[in-house]
Amino acid sequence: MGLKGAETRDRLLDATQELIETGGYPGAGLNQVIAASGAPRGSVYFHFPGGKDQLVGESVRRAGRAIGGDLEELAESSASAAEFIGAVLRHLGERLEESDWRKGCPVATVALETASTNNPLREACSEVYTSWEGALRARLAGRPDADDLAVTVLALVEGALLLARTHRSREPLDRVARQIGALIG
Repeated sequence: MGLKGAETRDRLLDATQELIETGGYPGAGLNQVIAASGAPRGSVYFHFPGGKDQLVGESVRRAGRAIGGDLEELAESSASAAEFIGAVLRHLGERLEESDWRKGCPVATVALETASTNNPLREACSEVYTSWEGALRARLAGRPDADDLAVTVLALVEGALLLARTHRSREPLDRVARQIGALIG
């Protein structure tokens, strides 16, 4: 694929991510993606022959890798697991607030809307969550409860993002950060 093709593909993925984060799976119709990306209609099926589900699945995975990269950077710059989780929640809170409370988790909305009806998208969401659990588990390494704690922390973070977005406030994120700090000491 040439540079122009790669740029078009990236624009389609960027537009899809924006649309699913702000409007969920139904808000990322192909017409909306084409309009938001400025890409020619034929390029959607050229780059994503599986259609909308392939486009959304790849967008979810791509967004998951980006946040996974953020997790790695925050883990490297944090002195403790509690400091790491606090930094993650601050980072996600900043992202949410900067988007005017429109962008919570790039995976959660798709997972909630499609997990029971669309196996390929459920698998994409599961892959991302599994990778994030792995990043958390790695930072909690050495603890006998690292596996359970990684899932617990991820669930608390996801819930805090939902509440913060709903309340348009970072307070749920701050409260969860304090409780996770106490939990993992």
